[in-house]
Amino acid sequence: MTKRVLILAADGFEQSELMEPKKALEDAGFETVVASLKPGSITGWKDKNWGDAVAVEMTLDEVSADDFDALLLPGGQMNPDILRMDDDAIDLVNDFDDAGKTIAAICHAPWLLAEADILDGRTVTGWPSIRTDLANAGADVVDEEVAIDGNFITSRNPDDIPAFSKALIDALTD
Repeated sequence: MTKRVLILAADGFEQSELMEPKKALEDAGFETVVASLKPGSITGWKDKNWGDAVAVEMTLDEVSADDFDALLLPGGQMNPDILRMDDDAIDLVNDFDDAGKTIAAICHAPWLLAEADILDGRTVTGWPSIRTDLANAGADVVDEEVAIDGNFITSRNPDDIPAFSKALIDALTD
């Protein structure tokens, strides 16, 4: 059975941080499903301006951690800031963590892990401006292209996408 990866995002996601891992996962034979707070489409952020729209395949109220093998959280400044204010999004992150399923978060997306209060004692990385937030949430913060700690895979920025995608694919093939 093909493994499924839920991609949770909202308007303002970093274009490359959703599209490139999504393509890498699909090229490796995994199914991806984009979910968001509202139906229709969400618009990315690219090069200091609005990017491309991506179709929303399921809304947050239609998804369950039970139906997926991993959760991919793309960054961008706006996207995770919107999602961390939604209780259902945070509950979903907690559901993936409670089940021990892989959670891959890049750039600003580890904010969601902090909001879900699941960082205490975990080693993670993220965009420089959120590292204090991650440390304040109890994380051991490192400056590495990929930090893997149990079911968490985190990366810093778009330059890390190849290593981030590889780590996620490796986690799903183990």
